[in-house]
Amino acid sequence: MKNVLILGGDGFCGWPTALHLSALGHRVTIIDNLSRRAIDEELGADSLTPIAPIMERLATWEAVSGETIPFAYIDVARDYDAFRDLITDLRPDTIIQFAEQRAAPYSMKDTTRKIFTIDNNVNATHNVLAAITETGIDAHVVHLGTMGIYGYDESRVEIPEGYLDVYVPGENRDISKRSILYPTNPGSVHHLTKSMDQLMFQFYAKNDGLRITDLQQGIVWGTQTEETRRHPALINRFDYDGDFGTVLNRFLMQAAVGHPLTVHGTGGQTRAFINIQDTVRCIAMAVDNPPSAGARVKIRNQMTECHRVRDLARMISDVTGARIAFVDNPRNEPDENELVVSNKSFIDLGLEPVTLESGLLTETIEVSRRYADRCRMEMIPCVSTWTDRQRPGIAETPMAA
Repeated sequence: MKNVLILGGDGFCGWPTALHLSALGHRVTIIDNLSRRAIDEELGADSLTPIAPIMERLATWEAVSGETIPFAYIDVARDYDAFRDLITDLRPDTIIQFAEQRAAPYSMKDTTRKIFTIDNNVNATHNVLAAITETGIDAHVVHLGTMGIYGYDESRVEIPEGYLDVYVPGENRDISKRSILYPTNPGSVHHLTKSMDQLMFQFYAKNDGLRITDLQQGIVWGTQTEETRRHPALINRFDYDGDFGTVLNRFLMQAAVGHPLTVHGTGGQTRAFINIQDTVRCIAMAVDNPPSAGARVKIRNQMTECHRVRDLARMISDVTGARIAFVDNPRNEPDENELVVSNKSFIDLGLEPVTLESGLLTETIEVSRRYADRCRMEMIPCVSTWTDRQRPGIAETPMAA
């Protein structure tokens, strides 16, 4: 078992990952600056599920599992010395980097949030890499990236896992083969920071021999994992607001409170998805399968299936009876796109995906209904727009069956 340090371990993906790795027998420590809780207060949009204070969460986990997870309050992006000193003492085998602002709409909300997202995400990731290099600790970095770095277009060419083979013509009709990072095409400042992370990883792996795994994750749906179900105080976040709520969770919450399912634009945007239970399983697999020293960055696509947004809305409408409303798309993106993604590396490691057709979709509907009284209806619309000329629509349009 490994000594694992999780940065951002109080967040939507970090918290269930910490519990899952602890349950597997890893020695887990959490670092967090609790900024996601502060953003809740800033926006006035709490998680639909009630989230206990971090120390209560940790005490509850110890009570139900017998395992202790130490916690350190450190802002990795701003307090480099404290972070460096902690890893010097702890000497982790693995450092999981979740300490980044994760929402594309929030990153586009205004100039202040754009600057915050760049400062927080880029500085945090670079501080991790610099501290490992300075201390000489042989820690495997596992980073949570995003499928959004690849961009979305009309091509049905399968997106590979990070690297693209290209053929370059030379003199005398010679053809040289090169393997390059798949060209990034970020669609928000949030995605831009993940693209910048890629270049930092490439440099530190090449220059300093750091062992790095970059997980390009799809949109997460669901709330609970096997571990978070063990006690109400362990329940995971369920974000439904227009800035942090992922599309499927937002639809499920909207259905629970009798609000139309808000489909942006034509709903022809195809996205990659993964259940939160598969997220923690994939991260555990990445922890157990680090690249060797001197290897290039290992990039894995952490997703299980692709769907168009309007098809998801139909699926939820068929199950719940909710109406569907088309509203103006606040994002600057094509109305329609195709998406084909390779996730071979996790399938080869033994991942058996949880799909939207499984019973966990029903479980997530039940969670959203159980806490529907906590919903603040005014937080449902996405009011963060990508450009000044855009504004959210309000007209409801019936959807054809």
